[in-house]
Amino acid sequence: GKEEGEFMVVTGFPTSSDIWLEAEGKKVAVVQGYKAVSTRKERSIEAFGQSEPVATIAGQKTYKLELTRLYATDDAISDGINFHNLENFSLVIVKPDRRIVYTGCQWNEIAETGELSEMVAERITIAAKKRVETAG
Repeated sequence: GKEEGEFMVVTGFPTSSDIWLEAEGKKVAVVQGYKAVSTRKERSIEAFGQSEPVATIAGQKTYKLELTRLYATDDAISDGINFHNLENFSLVIVKPDRRIVYTGCQWNEIAETGELSEMVAERITIAAKKRVETAG
């Protein structure tokens, strides 16, 4: 049996201390894996009489992230926080050479499996407003 607070470590995946969700300054969940997709809409500037656009302006960036295997922290559980009532949270990813923080996050989809007593989500898809990367 697994001890409470013990995490399965899967080789090739970041350890639970490397990726986490933060809400109101508190670590509310640790995340085992993630996939991030950044997109940017572009706007073309047309000119009368020209067959090709004369310029392209970079539009707003959007960030979509798919998080796998999320475990709620003891703090979150004791505060009654669950994945469904999280709003405007942050995702922190710590890599050996840098730290990436996605802020203004909202969830789009939550897939849960397992026991009701466990605060574990199999997969959560989120949208973030901002991405900040700092050398670490």
